[in-house]
This record gives sequence, C-alpha cells and structure tokens, in this order.
Amino acid sequence: MIKHRVIIALGSNIEPEKHIQEALHELGKVVHIRKRSSFSYTKPLLFENQPDFLNGVTLVETTLDKNSLKQHLLDIENELGRKRTSNKYGPRIIDLDIIIFDGKVVDHDYYERDFLQKFVEEVS
Repeated sequence: MIKHRVIIALGSNIEPEKHIQEALHELGKVVHIRKRSSFSYTKPLLFENQPDFLNGVTLVETTLDKNSLKQHLLDIENELGRKRTSNKYGPRIIDLDIIIFDGKVVDHDYYERDFLQKFVEEVS
C-alpha cells in the first residue's frame, strides 16, 4: 500500500483548545499522526469582528487518497458540530484543510498566510 505524507491545517475560534484536541483525536482514528507543529493564536482575516483563531498543522501518514482524506476531514468537522454559513471567514468550531499532499502544496492559503508556512516548516 502506498503511504502518503500529508500536512493538515487545523483552526478554531470557538472553544479552540477543546475543539483542536477533539479534532486531533478523531483524526488519529483515520491517519497516523507523525508530528504536530506548535499552535498559536492569529487574528481573523477579512471578517475581523470575531475571536482570534488557534491554528497549527499536523504531519500525517495515510493510505487514503486525497479525495478520501478530504471526505474524512469534512466528516470530522461535521461530527464536531461545524455549521457551514455563507460567511466563509466567520467563526468556526473547527476547520481542517489539506495543505500539502506528498510534497505538493494543494491549498494556496499556504502562500498567503505566513503562519502556515512557519507551521509547515516545523513539521517538515
């Protein structure tokens, strides 16, 4: 079986410490967590009238392909109670995004957010 190395970003600004831990726990059921970056608070982007976000990344190994993994991330978000609203930049219980899949940047937020680059460097 092919093992993929993937870096997943985690973010939350609603009870963030609790929801990041729950997301990592659920993630560990479907992938092998190899390394975690530090986590730090960042100011919200574009929609500023909300609490700061707690952000970080985790390096994982998985036999899942990118689409299957993405579906598992959506399932975890839903399981933890994430509500999708028209405000893409609004408050959220949890946000899980594939940033790098097998060495290739697949989320362009990586290029726009310095903190993501710092976290990725920590686990690479």
